Amino acid sequence: MNQRSYICLILQELIMRRSAPVVLFSLFILGCLTSAVSSAAAAEKQPPNIVFIIADDLGYKELGCYGQKYIKTPNIDKLAKDGIRFTQFYSGNAVCAPSRCNLMTGKHPGHAYVRNNGKPDYVQDMKEKEGWEYPGQHPIPDAEVTIAEMLKQKQYATGAMGKWGLGHFGTTGDPNKQGFDLFYGFNCQVHAHNHYPRFLWRNHTKETLPGNDRTLNGETYSQDKFVEVGMEFIRENKDRPFFLYLPFAVPHLAIQAPEESVAEYRGKIPEEDYKHRGYIKRPDPRAGYAAMITHMDKGVGQIMNLLKELNLDDNTVVFFTSDNGPTYDRLGGSDSVFFESAGPWRGFKGSLYEGGIRVPLVVRWPGHIPEGDVTDHLSAFWDVMPTIAQLTGTKAPADIDGISFVPTLLGKPQEQKQHEYLYWEFPAYTGQQAVHMGDWKGVRQNLLRKKNPQMKIELYNLKDDPGEQHDVADQNPEVVARIKSIMKTGRTPSKMFPFPALDQQ
Repeated sequence: MNQRSYICLILQELIMRRSAPVVLFSLFILGCLTSAVSSAAAAEKQPPNIVFIIADDLGYKELGCYGQKYIKTPNIDKLAKDGIRFTQFYSGNAVCAPSRCNLMTGKHPGHAYVRNNGKPDYVQDMKEKEGWEYPGQHPIPDAEVTIAEMLKQKQYATGAMGKWGLGHFGTTGDPNKQGFDLFYGFNCQVHAHNHYPRFLWRNHTKETLPGNDRTLNGETYSQDKFVEVGMEFIRENKDRPFFLYLPFAVPHLAIQAPEESVAEYRGKIPEEDYKHRGYIKRPDPRAGYAAMITHMDKGVGQIMNLLKELNLDDNTVVFFTSDNGPTYDRLGGSDSVFFESAGPWRGFKGSLYEGGIRVPLVVRWPGHIPEGDVTDHLSAFWDVMPTIAQLTGTKAPADIDGISFVPTLLGKPQEQKQHEYLYWEFPAYTGQQAVHMGDWKGVRQNLLRKKNPQMKIELYNLKDDPGEQHDVADQNPEVVARIKSIMKTGRTPSKMFPFPALDQQ
């Protein structure tokens, strides 16, 4: 007999004695008990909270749990230890804005609205009215459904703190028009190129940050504000389901971090002379870069501690990933070669070789995701929307390209649906196209040549050649033919982002 049944029997006995005070008291107690049981049942049925964290330009091997030697990331490593780590997870694209569009809308780069970075001239007439100081990126249209809009089916509170990059305030891409109750941070990625900005946006209002003048150092570090406001959002919405999207701006250049974090690495990581190009120069760029990542990791720890403090830990799914691969050629003082940031993969940010798009993903959900699990399930940013839909009991749009990886998360790989292929196109950095199909990877480069664009497909067997060093296209004509067909039929032309070499096929 359960506790509720036992109490009900006692109350029935008291009521049978027919004493008015006893009857009234008994009915009161029964009502309270019923209400408590109903509340408990409702809590059990409440869909999980979602915390989705994205680092900016973080390489595959820049976390301890992925083999980093110099940079300390104990809190993110603990997420992996307590949950699952993906080894074949891919970003949406090789740079910021298109990758975030793939994430938010569940569409791969051949179907997504935003396919490249850019400063859209066609919305700059709104600049004075809306108070912009930076141009913003191409706005996603009203017709696009974002994860935040999808979660409104279950009345989720929705907040985004960090770098948006999908349309300035007043345009159709305004985060407040794309499902977010609260946006706090950098709307434009150009604004995000300094981590000590003069102001950040809280929805349509500029908030001045004390002690900052966009130089190397300042008093108010933007990353700390994202964590602070994110934690405020959690506290304010602890009694309802929430979606907290944290598209952080680190470790994207410029290399800046609070002194206490830099001090942890200064003198411990060797520096060397280099020719500085772009962004603000600092005297200890390797130490500064490591400090940015470790400081971000501390913020992740603060968020996790708050979830525990508020007893939300067991009903919150936490994701951590990166929007694309690490920076190249010591730009801004970065040194992806020294840190082995891309791991064993070829290429860096801006490339559709593995180093530009294969990124870390760890996911934690206590009691649901087996601890310490590792998976090589092939998945990408456009799979996140249907995954969150399945976790929350909401319905994703019918026209997306993603496949939910919830079975993989829950330790049921036998139930996991697989992609026939993953597809990318990128009309920048010489023009590129790629298809990942099983162990095979087909890549096209130099597609933006005005005369004779290079249409030849390079072919790599990633199982035998993970570094994409040996083109085996000539030895595998049937595989090349299949990939060529996908490259033609797996996409639709875009008026906003024309790609002549592909559009004319």
